[in-house]
Amino acid sequence: MLLHGVKWYHERLAPPRGRPRVVIDTDAANEIDDQFALAWALLSPERLRLEAIHAAPFSFAHRRAAHAGLPDGLPSFAPPGVGMQRSFDEIRRVVAACGVPAPAMCRGTPGYLEGQQEPPRSAAVDDLVQRALAGSDDDPLVVLALGCPTNIACALLLEPAIRERIVVVWTSGYPSHAPHINHSFNLEQDLAATRVLLDSGVPLVYLPGFHVGAQLRLSLPEVERWVQPCGAIGALLHDLYTHNPLWPLHGVVDFFAHSWVMWDLICVAWLFDPDWVPSAVVPTPRLDGGKRWVRDAARHPMREGYAAKRDAIFRDFFSTLARAAPT
Repeated sequence: MLLHGVKWYHERLAPPRGRPRVVIDTDAANEIDDQFALAWALLSPERLRLEAIHAAPFSFAHRRAAHAGLPDGLPSFAPPGVGMQRSFDEIRRVVAACGVPAPAMCRGTPGYLEGQQEPPRSAAVDDLVQRALAGSDDDPLVVLALGCPTNIACALLLEPAIRERIVVVWTSGYPSHAPHINHSFNLEQDLAATRVLLDSGVPLVYLPGFHVGAQLRLSLPEVERWVQPCGAIGALLHDLYTHNPLWPLHGVVDFFAHSWVMWDLICVAWLFDPDWVPSAVVPTPRLDGGKRWVRDAARHPMREGYAAKRDAIFRDFFSTLARAAPT
């Protein structure tokens, strides 16, 4: 859907100037990268105005068959509403550990848009609509989407006018030119919400996880050297790294020669310095029934990342934690 001309999209998709208004939508308890991204944003008030953090639903139940040898009671397999509440609790824990003034924190939808007759309302959906409509053409709300886009899709369906007042920065999937099936957690959990996001015409900065965000790997020795000493938030992030709920799903029993991808840092990185995540404006793809991209030159533009400067990103992240640590 083309809301305006191509020129309008290029202007909206340009890197934000100054300190943009930001909402973070996150499934913060699904693993550990969300918490690292939240800490980086919360400890950087000179670079953004973080107005609110919204809890997104999540569940690994759709991947249960791939992990048949694991017990059914793992928290990762709980329903999406349980994942949302756990994410809300995790948001509050990270904010407290950062020791900064708390932004608004809202619970999101307890389930997916997929299969719903009407878009479900939630505190997060209502908050997003209100904050978007309170903005202006020259100060759009930037929504960093670190999970499945259920809350954002519901807001777009309930109040389509916000399409002109927000810019969504979302990480998931493969590059839009790749032929692969998008077995991407953020994309495939709620396919209906993903299609709403892609088809709504909202300005979208798409940062592929595979090949791009996947470069943001972090090892335990780095966490011990550069993260753990940084006060309460450093201790929390170190504990998360060593007790990642997804280690069991990946069969990891020790940390020798292992690293973990901090996928969601890429959204904050692009916001702070777009040179760290080089990108180009391309047509927004469609998603077919097999979860593959379909390119269409007639579609509205989006900005897509194609590289990540891993060392520069982590240097800034580590430096931010160190500045915030008590002396």
